[in-house]
Order: sequence, then structure tokens, then C-alpha cells
Amino acid sequence: MCDDRTVADNIKYLRRNKLTRRQFGAVSAGAGLAMLLPRVANAQAVTESEIDVTTPDGVSDSYFVHPSSGAHPGVLIWPDAFGLRDAKRQMAKRLAESGYSVLVVNQYYRSKRAPIVATTNFAAERETLMPLMGTLNADTQIRDAMAFISFLDSQAAVDTNRKMGTMGYCMGGPFTMRTAAAVPYRIGAAASFHGGGLVTNADDSPHLLVPLMEAQYLFAIAANDDENQPEAKDVLREAFADAGLQAEIEVYAGAMHGWCPPDSGVYHEAQAERAWSRLLVLFESALA
Repeated sequence: MCDDRTVADNIKYLRRNKLTRRQFGAVSAGAGLAMLLPRVANAQAVTESEIDVTTPDGVSDSYFVHPSSGAHPGVLIWPDAFGLRDAKRQMAKRLAESGYSVLVVNQYYRSKRAPIVATTNFAAERETLMPLMGTLNADTQIRDAMAFISFLDSQAAVDTNRKMGTMGYCMGGPFTMRTAAAVPYRIGAAASFHGGGLVTNADDSPHLLVPLMEAQYLFAIAANDDENQPEAKDVLREAFADAGLQAEIEVYAGAMHGWCPPDSGVYHEAQAERAWSRLLVLFESALA
């Protein structure tokens, strides 16, 4: 998860690649969005909207995008620590163009509407983000998951006869696991990209929920996250094997924590595209 150790690791990586901390801040302020994501082959026309989704705790400002005709598998996206923003909308729209009805939420809606911060530089935004992250816990995540899944199931663009997917980045990784465990009858596939806090010593560690799930999984792990917690991938493999569930668990060489969103200072296009391709394979097989 985004923390001071991760920030330090990423800054070292950027300096090795001749990018200063100031340049990193400039990139994370939005320059990464200039790197447009590759176009989807045979992209479907989509309809997009900014919406408010009611939950037991309030109203979450969200982004909903789906193919303009027909009903399709629903997908719930949990953002990283920087929350709902243009990069997440861009990624959701790309997924919708591949045939999915996609909801991206503002996980901090109890405290603040999006945009949450001005940049994706965690060091610069730490004083804003840390208190916001502290307002969320396992209970809020489960309540939200059930509300967001219920919203998707109420939409004509969502095929309720097919299972849903969920995907999360950074702090959103554990959110996907709690979603998959809270509504196992709906979640057929889930993916965590550079997720943090997937395996902890706490009684509510996400990996302990695997026996409650029915979802196939993709864990795309950052190289420096694996260096900091090398045992996590093995614990996950054992948990999914014991539960009899399929899980693709891979450390992405050369990819630093946060490498997937195009507005990240450590965006790694080649590895981000490979992770995206594995996501599409998972969704195609598990949500058919």
C-alpha cells in the first residue's frame, strides 16, 4: 500500500532512471495522462455518466460507463489512494469498450467528493491522504461493496445472469477481497494490481477471507512490494489452493508500486499492458 517506504523505494527507482523528485511531482500532476492508453481493438461504443450512488453511509460520487447497447457483466473498480480521477475514468472506459459495464467509485465519499488531491505524488499529498485512508476499515468496505454491487445489479446495462468482476489498485486490492467474500454469489472474478495489505497478522487480514470466496483471481504484484514482503505471494497461493480456487499470482519484474495507472510517476507501460491483458483473459473466462 502507499506509504513512506513505498514512496522512498519509488523515488530511488526514479533517480536511477534520471527523474528527479521535482520532475516526479510534475509527472504525477497529470502529465502521465498525455500517454494515452492503447485503443481497444473492435471497441464498442459506450455511454458514460457521472452519478451518485446511495450507500448505508451516504452518497458516493462515482463514474459509470458501459456499452451503449445490450446488457453486459458488471465490474466494480476500487481506486488507489488518490481516489476517483481522470486516469481511473480512462481505464474504466477502456474496459467498457471491451464489453463490460463498469462502476468506479470515490471510496472517500464520507469525507470528500472527488477530486481528492491535485497530484499522484504521495509524499506531497500525504497530509490529506493519510487521514482519509484512516476513515476506512473492513466494515466500511463490506457495506460499500454490497451497496455498489446492488447498484450495478439495478442497471439495465448489467447482465444479472452473469457473474460480476471487481478490480482494485494499491489500497483497492484488499477491497476486492472483501467484496469477493461479502457477495460471493455475484463476484466471479477479481484482480488486485500492486495491492497492499493483502496479507497481514491482523484477525481481519484479507487473505483469511479466501474460503468465503467463489472468484477466480489475478494478483499482479509490484517488484518492490514483493521485496518488502516476499512471503505474501506464497501465503496467497496456499490460501487459494486450499480453497480450490484458481489464482494467477505473479511478481511483475521492474514494475514499482503504482505502475499501472497512466498518471503514475512510475507508470510502466509494457508491464501495465501485460497486466491488463491478463485481466481481460480472466474476465473473459470467468464471466462468460
